[in-house]
Amino acid sequence: MTKYYYTIGEVSNLLDVKAHVLRYWESEIPAIRPKKSGHQRRYSLQQIETLKKIKDMLYNQRYTIEGARQKLKLDKSVLEEAHKEAVAKQKLQVDAAMPAIAKDLMDLREELVRIKRKCEKITGHK
Repeated sequence: MTKYYYTIGEVSNLLDVKAHVLRYWESEIPAIRPKKSGHQRRYSLQQIETLKKIKDMLYNQRYTIEGARQKLKLDKSVLEEAHKEAVAKQKLQVDAAMPAIAKDLMDLREELVRIKRKCEKITGHK
């Protein structure tokens, strides 16, 4: 069973960074704001993935904290724009399909009326 939230100690072990480093990243990068239960931080899986990206940017790609913050912000805006485009494309497809759907519904209605009339003739009821 997958957990929904992880403590700072668990995330620290998972990413192999000290807890104080995670707290520092949290203070510097708005994308990481874990929920708190009392005084305990609770990191979601999405936040852990973001922390993995941050670690890679800082330790492997040699970004500064500011550079990592800007890159995450840019990546987020690119994803949001892609999502908006996908939604707009889907809406166009639905709009284009509406006349065909309306015709199909009218045909279905006519067929149901024919069936109803046949049933009324057979049973003699209206």
